[in-house]
Amino acid sequence: MQYMNKTLKILYAIQATGNGHIARAMQLVPYLQEYGKVDVFLSGSNSNLDAALPVKYRSKGLSLFYGNRGGLDYIKMWKELKLSRIWKESNELPVDKYDLVINDFESITSLACKFKNVKSINFGHQASFISDKTPKPAKKDLIGEWVLKNYATATSYVGLHFEQYDDFIFSPIIKDNILKATPSNEGHVAVYLSHYSDEVIVNALNKCGDIPFQVFSKKVTSIEQKGNVTLMPISNEGFNSSMVSAAGIITGAGFETPAEALYLGKKLLCLPIRGQYEQLCNAEALERFRVPIIDKIDEKFSFNIYQWLSGLHPEPLELAQSTQEIVDIVIEKGLSQNVSNQSKEEFFFMPHHHQDSLSLA
Repeated sequence: MQYMNKTLKILYAIQATGNGHIARAMQLVPYLQEYGKVDVFLSGSNSNLDAALPVKYRSKGLSLFYGNRGGLDYIKMWKELKLSRIWKESNELPVDKYDLVINDFESITSLACKFKNVKSINFGHQASFISDKTPKPAKKDLIGEWVLKNYATATSYVGLHFEQYDDFIFSPIIKDNILKATPSNEGHVAVYLSHYSDEVIVNALNKCGDIPFQVFSKKVTSIEQKGNVTLMPISNEGFNSSMVSAAGIITGAGFETPAEALYLGKKLLCLPIRGQYEQLCNAEALERFRVPIIDKIDEKFSFNIYQWLSGLHPEPLELAQSTQEIVDIVIEKGLSQNVSNQSKEEFFFMPHHHQDSLSLA
């Protein structure tokens, strides 16, 4: 898709309350840069990945914090919440200077667009929950439903999910090195459970002494051995390598990691974060792929692991669209809503370089 006479200025707002949003953004930004200059607004303070992105604006945003035993730390979340700062940053963020605002579930950008009457696209996994056709648990959480639909509103939505439940929902974004990987089975289980402490995880996995585990931890800076458990620092490369060569993967009921595990054809065991409604919705969808869901680490955890590893593989994940096709859809939808009185031929395609980053606060 090519446009004439003008290069696009794109603001890409990313919620950095976890690693999945940043990992997806690092995959997407090079595709977006083919259409023009991309500035990133990184919002949130508890991601563990280095954001190799053209970050121009930063904010503490509204972050989620986890306790040690599978749930959210509401006290820490409340202490970190500063409404006056969020209001100020929303007014200062120059969303009106861009041809296209893409919002990956980020509330400050959503408010800024409302204040300045700027159209935007909510693009990502959370956008899929606008549809009533997206899988939800039988017991609805009214607050959770409200948050998913109102936390980061936009004038248009492009959702990502395990399946195409609606006409604006598309395939997951899978990283290139996962797409090109040749899966193998070296016998270990890759583990990423950010909502549990290392101590809780290690104590539970040590009861499965004959199974080697590679546990990715936000606490360690070098590899540590704890019996049959290898604690490893979080990194894209390290975790990808562990997943590709694993016998199975244990993680939360997020989106990016389960999607990649299903794409690789790996056995997958998920423990949703308690109190996070989105993960309960994902768990509902994952059960349709024959993925076992466990609500917590308890005395039955080792039994559940042995039962899971001896069971069937999940249904495979099939990609209906490529990353390029999905980016094209986002650009097309953005231009359609933002260029109502201009011909699309006024835009043209060309690569651009990054500028230096600039902090909001």
